[in-house]
Amino acid sequence: MESIHQAIKCLSALAQESRLEAFRLLVRAGEQGMSAGDISDQLGIPPATLSFHLKELATTGLVQQTRHGRSIIYAIDANVIAALMDFLTQDCCQGRPELCQLEQRPNCREDAC
Repeated sequence: MESIHQAIKCLSALAQESRLEAFRLLVRAGEQGMSAGDISDQLGIPPATLSFHLKELATTGLVQQTRHGRSIIYAIDANVIAALMDFLTQDCCQGRPELCQLEQRPNCREDAC
């Protein structure tokens, strides 16, 4: 994460219910991502509304969009998420992350991936 301002943009984008739900769904989908239509169907968010929210997530870099034929596939950018997590936990517990148990947490739970 380059700056506190970039972290604020990412966190602000996630501080909205529909965007957070879409982001968490994409986290579960992994690197293969999901089409906007599938996201809309699973979350029950109208396509036009979802498009606005996905654009906000893409603007921050948390989500990437790739065109596949007539569909746009959305997927998380694991590097941006890792950078945000590193930024948030930098110098955790006075530079001793083992005290916070951050090093012991798996990156991806079996029930989430």
